[in-house]
Amino acid sequence: MTAPRPIRLFHITAIANLPAICAAGALLSKNRGAANGIAYQNIAHSGAQGARAVRHLPDPPGGGVHDFVPFYFAPRSPMLFAVNGGKVAGCALRQADIVHIETTVEAVTATGAAFVFFDRNATLAYSQPYTDLNDIDDAVAWDLLTEPPQLDGFCQYWHNRHADPRHVDRMERRMAEFLVSDRVALEACTRIGVFDTARQAEVSTILEATGVKLPVMVVKDWYFLE
Repeated sequence: MTAPRPIRLFHITAIANLPAICAAGALLSKNRGAANGIAYQNIAHSGAQGARAVRHLPDPPGGGVHDFVPFYFAPRSPMLFAVNGGKVAGCALRQADIVHIETTVEAVTATGAAFVFFDRNATLAYSQPYTDLNDIDDAVAWDLLTEPPQLDGFCQYWHNRHADPRHVDRMERRMAEFLVSDRVALEACTRIGVFDTARQAEVSTILEATGVKLPVMVVKDWYFLE
């Protein structure tokens, strides 16, 4: 299935990380952030981070997963669900504490940055990496990501359903990733989506204090219904 154009991308992070992100003027890879002495609030499973730390990418571009900034192809990810359910050890945050930073494949590749994308969660040893954008229509499960019922163009559901052969691995395919080398300038991003008006005000204050000009919008469709 042909991907909807432009191809939207979503990076999730804690609101607490926004001052450092804005100060850098960019989303930084995990390794670049560490090299710069930035201690981001973690929202990921430690086991998954360990697997990603040792996962090497095709050469070119080379390097490892933590040398790249990760994006999902859809919001309301299984990772956000895990955070909201208190399933991430050491993370007391919930979905209202998380923002989505949106951009597009077209915007991040226009800079000439190296990239890799995966057909499912890059943490999985059997996920397949790709470095040619001509493969993106066939590699990513757009039929699953965009099937009805939709919220903001993406399927409302992503859980596995063993009664349907199409859905037996839907969750990991929903977590297909697009990775961009080292950094993604905030100028290449489209907007920041937040949970409610209180977080909109909080995030807008952070952006104003650091001179970052990005729209901050309440987008309930990017979060789980209470």
